[in-house]
Amino acid sequence: MTFKAIKTAIRTALYKPLNLLTLQKHRRTIRNSTGEINVIIGSHTTNYPNWLPTNIEQLNLLSQSSFEHLFQGKKARRFLAEHVFEHLTYDEGVKALQNCYAYLEKGGRIRIAVPDGFHSNPDYINMVKPGGYGEGAHDHKILYTYPKLTSALKEAGFEVTLLEYYDENHVFHYKDWNSEDGHILRSRRFDKRFNEPIAYSSLIVDGIKTAN
Repeated sequence: MTFKAIKTAIRTALYKPLNLLTLQKHRRTIRNSTGEINVIIGSHTTNYPNWLPTNIEQLNLLSQSSFEHLFQGKKARRFLAEHVFEHLTYDEGVKALQNCYAYLEKGGRIRIAVPDGFHSNPDYINMVKPGGYGEGAHDHKILYTYPKLTSALKEAGFEVTLLEYYDENHVFHYKDWNSEDGHILRSRRFDKRFNEPIAYSSLIVDGIKTAN
């Protein structure tokens, strides 16, 4: 066994009880909830008021049974996924969105932020593309553009609202959005790098469930 594998095994052993306790706590919160249920996907260290932060150990996007185990027959009002879906293939992303759709209330939304494949700066693209030099890019599976992410959301049943994105001509578009529906740090509003030469931003899209 390599040193890296040993470190991973030790880390897994140390965090498994904590992850289980977190899952049990979230299940109790959802079971006892009489109001809206808002869930952050893929970021257990994020702490927003009235939001439950989860990682794969608490909610596996690709497992319907994981959703059922967490929600226990209830449904969420909002899902938030900031820089998560680029770590899934397109087909995995559609499956994850279908699971989210099934566990959303009518009128609920999923807010997604991912790296933007139509960004105007080639340095940004080289940083965030699969295999790019940016943090975490070694595990990126896809570089979304607004048409591609829109297609995935519609395939899962969502109506789509574009919030921040570059178009095919590398022109930036912005629609005012409410942070209470899902706070995105890597955005024009909240990322200071947007005004730097690399103009860091995200493709930000809302998917709305309009049917039962």
